[in-house]
Amino acid sequence: MNPVVHFEFPYEDRARIARFYEQAFGWKLQMLGPEMGHYVVAVTAESDAGPRGVRGAINGGFFQRQPGAADQVPSVVIAVDDLADARARVREAGGELLGEPMPIPGVGQYASFRDTEGNRVSLLQPLPMA
Repeated sequence: MNPVVHFEFPYEDRARIARFYEQAFGWKLQMLGPEMGHYVVAVTAESDAGPRGVRGAINGGFFQRQPGAADQVPSVVIAVDDLADARARVREAGGELLGEPMPIPGVGQYASFRDTEGNRVSLLQPLPMA
């Protein structure tokens, strides 16, 4: 079974979205720089510090909305052991692959797809544990 390990929401104003989730829910947010696409990491639960952390609560992040780009919607990220195999299973089950896999430095390999109902979902093959 492949667990949901992360969520993502788009933002237009990262300071505003960070302030909102810090104030409303007490989340700890980390603003990353341009080398990481101005991503905002959201720690919602101390027990899930990484993709292989304790399950039951997940952390997430916020990505900068790109005007005119498709699929700029909230989504979840599913951890997989083999990204190529997972992508093949998605295609065989009727899903639509979105783009090519991309590396996330220090995290792993990432890819997105649309399920049979049009929902955008992502896959993450975490880097091996040291």
